[in-house]
Amino acid sequence: MMIQQQLRQLLPERKVDTSAALSLLGGSVAALVVWKWLGKKMVQKKMEEARRTRDEGLKKMAKAVQQFREQVPSVQRDAILSLPLLELTAKLQEGSLSPRTVLYTYLEKGQLATCGLVQFLGTLMEEDSVLVKVLKRQGAIPFAMTNVPQSLFSYSCSNPIFGQTLNPLNRQRSPGGSSGGEGALIAGGGSVLGVGSDMGGSIRLPCSFCGLCGLKPTAGRLSLSGVTGPVNGILAVPCALGPMARDVDSLALCMKALLCQEMFQLDPTVPPIPFNEQVYSSSTALRVGYYDTDGYFPLPPCMRRAVKETRRALQAAGHQLVLFSPPRVPYVMTELFMKTFFADGGHTWLDVFTGDIVDPGLKPQVNSCKMPRLVKKLLALLLKPLFPRLADYLSALAGMRSVKEMWNHHHQIQEYRAQFIAQWKELQLDVVLCPVLGPAFTTGYPGKLLTAISSTMLYNVLDFPAGVVPVSTVTEADEEELKLYKGCCDDPWDRTLKQAVSGAVGMPVAVQCVALPWQEELCLRFMKEVETLSRDQRLA
Repeated sequence: MMIQQQLRQLLPERKVDTSAALSLLGGSVAALVVWKWLGKKMVQKKMEEARRTRDEGLKKMAKAVQQFREQVPSVQRDAILSLPLLELTAKLQEGSLSPRTVLYTYLEKGQLATCGLVQFLGTLMEEDSVLVKVLKRQGAIPFAMTNVPQSLFSYSCSNPIFGQTLNPLNRQRSPGGSSGGEGALIAGGGSVLGVGSDMGGSIRLPCSFCGLCGLKPTAGRLSLSGVTGPVNGILAVPCALGPMARDVDSLALCMKALLCQEMFQLDPTVPPIPFNEQVYSSSTALRVGYYDTDGYFPLPPCMRRAVKETRRALQAAGHQLVLFSPPRVPYVMTELFMKTFFADGGHTWLDVFTGDIVDPGLKPQVNSCKMPRLVKKLLALLLKPLFPRLADYLSALAGMRSVKEMWNHHHQIQEYRAQFIAQWKELQLDVVLCPVLGPAFTTGYPGKLLTAISSTMLYNVLDFPAGVVPVSTVTEADEEELKLYKGCCDDPWDRTLKQAVSGAVGMPVAVQCVALPWQEELCLRFMKEVETLSRDQRLA
């Protein structure tokens, strides 16, 4: 007590003016409200400017397509954008069409690359990416930047800046993502070729949803120079760029054009491996591994039917089919794939939304990431007996706690690749036939089922070339069989998937074709075989 009295004597006596304090507090609150209001107005202004830019771009694009159509003889005018790219190229070379081919290309100088995020609205590309440079010199004319989901970490196609892209085959359904705008543009007849990116299925899923052909090459086969994203530096599961079109020959033509000395010189990190025409044109019988479920997320009946029908067609054509079971896909999905992207608990990804509006389709993911690590772990423990897949997902979102743990994680990916390749070689396989997620989801559902991408994700972790080919459409019989669908666990995810795909009669049904790393030509050759056989079946 004596010390306290001495201190009071030493310190000057201050009287608290409560009215002044309240005024100061009120002023601070008012300043905070004004600051937030100004920030929101600034965001809205940027979004309005971006939408105006989009609308002007759409007008220019429509004008370019119209001019292109007007220069075509009237007998071809209505069908021109449905021509396969090889046929279109031949007509251009023979002079029967004016050379105003319009192709979408990836990241062009002077264009916005927002990834659907407000923070990138003022950022223009300072230089063409290597792929754009090469395509331009090959005669491509970039004319449109297409829509993507906010942050690209989704297979929906919606963001707060440019809104929701719809599937041109059914406007109640999603075109897939992240390259969903590109899929919608090509499927709607607005372009003949596109380039997308793929880290978990972002080329293959739009192609499955929109009835297109698409190839995810081995990462590094095509240059990534000049390509950026909201979260960079993820190397354990690498990003790949690849073509999207209405037929396999168009994909092969694009790969031939890109795999040239010019690309190898512009980007010395790309292995100088030109396109192997001999492999693509081969007619040798193949030894094909196949499976119709991966043991983690069983797909709807129509997608499994597509694999079975394609398997029978391949056998009838003289190819050898061998049952193949991909090892430990649930482990790959959660422990290898999810932990790679959310190694820090999702903090880096969450940072890209600072000062932004979160798209409704991403809120389930964002809210899951926002939970403290301890909460994620506790929930995972509690949910394990009731909802094991969600428990494993939450545990993966908790991320890693040390550099040692991350190094061990990378080593686990290497070990898994070695195990998978050993199993492949033991069966002496050339290629693998397997399902792909589909048919197209009703809009709003992709954000509820992030882990449903196991069919495509697997080949990103393995870094194998993988492509998608449409082979059929959803039938009334598929819809009847869907009513009996239980999935693997009959849990909320299985029931949500059933809701997402129901009512899809007439929508495209596709299969996935896979080859070993750096064998893109063999993958395309297999895709071409599947495409030809499925067309023959439809015409029979």
